Amino acid sequence: MSCVFCAIVADESPAIRIYEDDDYLAILDIRPFTRGHTLVFPKRHLVDLTDTPPQTVADMATIGQRIARAARASGLHADGNNIAINDGKAAFQSVFHIHLHVLPRRDGDKLSFAKGMLLRRDPDREESGRLLREALEQLDSAGQD
Repeated sequence: MSCVFCAIVADESPAIRIYEDDDYLAILDIRPFTRGHTLVFPKRHLVDLTDTPPQTVADMATIGQRIARAARASGLHADGNNIAINDGKAAFQSVFHIHLHVLPRRDGDKLSFAKGMLLRRDPDREESGRLLREALEQLDSAGQD
């Protein structure tokens, strides 16, 4: 099986399972950024945001929120959480089966992956806004979400 997440779903690869229901699985990341770093994904193979139904993204977020709450309430003593979906290779997606990251955070931890993002500026915000609005209108007229 070429997809590691599909192999985990099929019990062909090991994983530490955190949550499971008929449609979703949450496992500990084998290369965690923080203690308790969890991946939430649909059991059905979907590659990225372009082929994932909105309800699936919403369900992953709901499960991720529950795991984030558990990270705060557990012995992990999380003070907060980062929740993210890396969409495509350009966004650092490394497993091409859509998944949501839940990264428990502690005050004063050394993880700083967001620092650079906070300092960047869009050189032409108006143009970026126009381009996105036009693309949304095109998607709407084509009947796509």
